[in-house]
Amino acid sequence: MTKLKWTGFAKKSPQERINLLKNASLLQTNNQENLDKQVELPLDIANQMVENVITKLALPLAIAPDFLVDGKTYHLPMVTEEPSVVAAASFAAKLIKRSGGFTTTIHNRQMIGQVALFDLHDFEEATTAILHQKQLLISLANQAHPSIVKRGGGARDLWLEQKEDFLIVYISINTKEAMGANIVNTMMEALVPPLEKLSKGQALMAILSNYATESLVTAKCHLKLSSLSRNHDEAHLLAQKLVKASQLAQLDPYRASTHNKGIFNGIDALVLATGNDWRAIEAGGHAYAARDGQYRGLSQWTYDQKTATIHGQLTLPMPIATRGGSIGLNPTVTLAHDLLGNPNAKELAGLMTCLGLAQNFAALKALTSTGIQAGHMKLQAKSLALLAGAKEAEVGPLVQKLLNEKHMNLATAESLLNSLRNAKRS
Repeated sequence: MTKLKWTGFAKKSPQERINLLKNASLLQTNNQENLDKQVELPLDIANQMVENVITKLALPLAIAPDFLVDGKTYHLPMVTEEPSVVAAASFAAKLIKRSGGFTTTIHNRQMIGQVALFDLHDFEEATTAILHQKQLLISLANQAHPSIVKRGGGARDLWLEQKEDFLIVYISINTKEAMGANIVNTMMEALVPPLEKLSKGQALMAILSNYATESLVTAKCHLKLSSLSRNHDEAHLLAQKLVKASQLAQLDPYRASTHNKGIFNGIDALVLATGNDWRAIEAGGHAYAARDGQYRGLSQWTYDQKTATIHGQLTLPMPIATRGGSIGLNPTVTLAHDLLGNPNAKELAGLMTCLGLAQNFAALKALTSTGIQAGHMKLQAKSLALLAGAKEAEVGPLVQKLLNEKHMNLATAESLLNSLRNAKRS
């Protein structure tokens, strides 16, 4: 295997990048061939995945290289349409790697299901009856899905909570490499008859929860002060401002919403690339951000002046999967898992959390120094150039002209492009 040099990767053409991946043997033969031929999700497979299919929607798949996580290097595939996301993640990963990279902690890897009971005559009696049969109920849940038990998974614990008119029965379930929606739902529905009998009430619903508090993952990193600026005084000021920005996201839900959106810029891109359910991950993450009754930023940053380092930490639910659903159906998703080294679910959950922390660092650094618009305006100019119909060789010159304009819009881009082309003809 040839060691891949990532310097200048962003300036290469897509084909040059593909050739570099091939020379470094980062992909198995079948996935490399699919990449060479740009094999995508077949329409007939797409038609079986959802209803009323007419075509497919393509999005860019890029690479954020050289993420050092728990002592191992990963190259993260990202699917996103938003400019600057991949560049920001790559920039953050480069700086963090110089200071030792990321570390992860997988606190647990279990999903939660719930059966909501109502119309109970005696809550205390119902609670006592259910808890007395706790082990039997766990056994009945496992009998409903024996295949997951054979793979080492299955129901693990049962507990109850009374919330106004409801008695809610929760069960934690180890779903192994799957996110496990079907596994959990099957188990919970199997428990409805015995729970109704024991409680002498009625079941309103039986379903998994996307608030996966039994699947928490923590990512941490630290950066030397010199990573922020070569000027010590400037770096010290930036570190203080970065910590203040972190504090603001804990206090102000208006800021916290945008703070967390930036985190999910990275997480969603990897969730999409690996064929996972980004809606479930976002729902659980945002619920966790409001776990104490106020919506807060998911990450925290601190500054240790004695060691001249800043420390970042991000904890959130990450019930990610490497099996099941549509993961095995899409050739591009298979390629993404291969590029990652085909990690297991716990490893992949750690990578996603690290990517979210990297994205957060890049955003906070930009916000507290040059401002977010410096990079965004250049990328906006590029988008306008492409919308105006600029060819590859015309994009660069047109972007420079647009950046010098007081107001950037599509009409201006089209006018400037015509001027460039007329000048070239004359």
